[in-house]
Amino acid sequence: MSVKISFMIFIAQFCISTILFTIYNNVDTNRGPPEHTRIILLWTWPFGSKFPLNDCPPFLNIKGCLFTDNRTLFSSADAVVIHHRDVCYSKNQLPQMPRPPNQYWIWFNLESPSHSPNLQFMDNLINLTMSYRADSDIFSPYGWLEENKEEENFTIPPKTKLVAWAVSNWNPNSRRVRYYNQLKNNLSVDIYGRQHKPLPRNEHQQTLSKYKFYLSFENSAHEDYITEKLWKNAFANGIVPVVMGPSRGNYERFIPKDSFIHVDDFSTAQELATYILKLDKDDKAYQQYFHWRSRLHPFADTNWQTAYCKVCKAIKEAPKHKTIPRLGDWYK
Repeated sequence: MSVKISFMIFIAQFCISTILFTIYNNVDTNRGPPEHTRIILLWTWPFGSKFPLNDCPPFLNIKGCLFTDNRTLFSSADAVVIHHRDVCYSKNQLPQMPRPPNQYWIWFNLESPSHSPNLQFMDNLINLTMSYRADSDIFSPYGWLEENKEEENFTIPPKTKLVAWAVSNWNPNSRRVRYYNQLKNNLSVDIYGRQHKPLPRNEHQQTLSKYKFYLSFENSAHEDYITEKLWKNAFANGIVPVVMGPSRGNYERFIPKDSFIHVDDFSTAQELATYILKLDKDDKAYQQYFHWRSRLHPFADTNWQTAYCKVCKAIKEAPKHKTIPRLGDWYK
């Protein structure tokens, strides 16, 4: 073995020892060190977006894991998190080194199947899934509801405008744009985003909260695919969402049936427009869409950090090591 290779091995071992020593000295001495500190390797930063590592939200109660993006620790990692959209255009973007036995490869994806190409690259490689799907091994939704500590009186933000829609991907042939083109003949909609009115990120709340209704139109219809369009743009801003995506029944698995309007409840876009205009003139009927807020509140402040931190608990509690033969058979 050359001197250069021996030196590189020494450096890698020294780095691992230093990291584990640091973790040991940060452990509560009254509780003692963890039995085994799990090393979780981020193979890529999702879409290049970096965030603080090893600084998980307190409500997740994460202990005994080290998160790193240092690929030299691959052979020591207990889990490798693979963000699909960063590796889906070439198999060479996946780890190429010999894989340690029982290392978990975790497939992470928040895009819908319609926007997740080359799923076959993952065949016979993935051990755990992490996505917005409720049947994922690690469920990472775009938002969720939590119970209020006590019943509250929710104050609806002052409303001066009727319908808003923020859309970045304007595809004239998509179902949502075609539906809007029918809707606009009977209902005025203010559109924000690329090619439309500007909506700076720091002005989302003050701009959108003035509207009574928000078009939470997903870019595709798939099971459980309910994104920030509902959680952040509508619920977090105190707006009634008008949804287009999976079925009403699928939405009702996660949110109250009287918290939203579904386009499928109407035979035509004109019928929906008529209903919205009717609600605009009936304050009591409109306010009924907020009755659920007395007992529940939305949690929509999700981010990459929250999602990745869930991996720690998941690999500690994971059942017997498994491999998914064909990921695309499930994710469709």
